[in-house]
Amino acid sequence: MLERFAELTTAHVADACVRAGVPVRTVSLTAVVGGRVAGRVLPAQHVGSVDVFLEAFESAAEGDVLVVDNGGRRDEACVGDLAALEAAAAGVAGIVIWGLHRDTADIIAIGLPVFSLGALPTGPLRLDPRPDDALSKATIGEWTVTREDIVFADEDGAIFVPADRLDELLALATTIRDTEHRQAVEIRAGRSLRQQVSFADYLSKRAADPSLTFRQHLRAVRGAIEE
Repeated sequence: MLERFAELTTAHVADACVRAGVPVRTVSLTAVVGGRVAGRVLPAQHVGSVDVFLEAFESAAEGDVLVVDNGGRRDEACVGDLAALEAAAAGVAGIVIWGLHRDTADIIAIGLPVFSLGALPTGPLRLDPRPDDALSKATIGEWTVTREDIVFADEDGAIFVPADRLDELLALATTIRDTEHRQAVEIRAGRSLRQQVSFADYLSKRAADPSLTFRQHLRAVRGAIEE
């Protein structure tokens, strides 16, 4: 999965979702270590104990990504170095946390890609009742994800896409990437983006038809840069 994502970004995938009419499920996270991760979601709802992660690893497939739902809490860290080590030993490709981590130096030394909302020394000081679906779904931001989803994460954050739309979305993302790369090369060569997308022509057409949007114009000239 990571090989297929290697030449793409989460931004490309997000634009592909827009073009395909797939909900754009993104969250802002920061990489603790390892700039990129891609794999099937391995969900886990944290309620105060590491045992939910250990149980998730019992059913993990090689390349899965542990997606931790800690409700976005900023009063405790829910993943530390031992969880990261155990994840790596289980063949998990990375960890995406809707919450905080700790043991930053040790996690960096382990080298497993980890993304979170930030760091805090304090671990959990509570133990809440565990829901029945703790290992079947996770809520990340406003999104609920399951084993039927794929997660991609890089320097811009994380995005979740349906596994059954993966090939379509990656193909679209590749097309968008190639278009943007060509446009960047031409800008550096002296041909402005305004020239490439016939921006003066767009302004003229919009003056005659105020309902015309820039995105409609871009589709017509095959220069999509916003989706």
